[in-house]
Amino acid sequence: MTEKEINIKFHEYSSIDELPKQDQELALAAIEAMRGSYAPYSHFNVGAAVRLSNGEIVKGANQENAAFPSGLCAERTAMFYAGATYPDKSMVSIAIAGGVMGRLAKAPATPCGACRQVMAQYQLKGGKPMSVIMLGDGQIWKFDRVDDILPLIFDSI
Repeated sequence: MTEKEINIKFHEYSSIDELPKQDQELALAAIEAMRGSYAPYSHFNVGAAVRLSNGEIVKGANQENAAFPSGLCAERTAMFYAGATYPDKSMVSIAIAGGVMGRLAKAPATPCGACRQVMAQYQLKGGKPMSVIMLGDGQIWKFDRVDDILPLIFDSI
């Protein structure tokens, strides 16, 4: 038997102002996207913004439904819209913001497992790493590629 270890590298920022200019723009778009959230059950509003290879930014917000699990996360809302509207463009980066009543949560908003797998699929389709930015109030994490938030990605088929 051999014991192995997986290491994950990420960058931590204390404010949006510390991010590179393009990431600032994407982060602000994710925060703005929170306004489109429909969350009558969890009351947790999530916004996501995806930057495409052509520079376009596509936004999405979580949409809840009384018939669980018929709702959809902000990340997948944004990525599916981007994939359907710009099928020939790769996704370069995604920013995720979450909170209550328009205010960011203290901890960075982290995507669910299903969203991570969808990110992995679009990263694979694009043929290059897609960075992931998770926003919190006073704490921001940036991962250079989806592999860092979903080690051992399912890509066996």
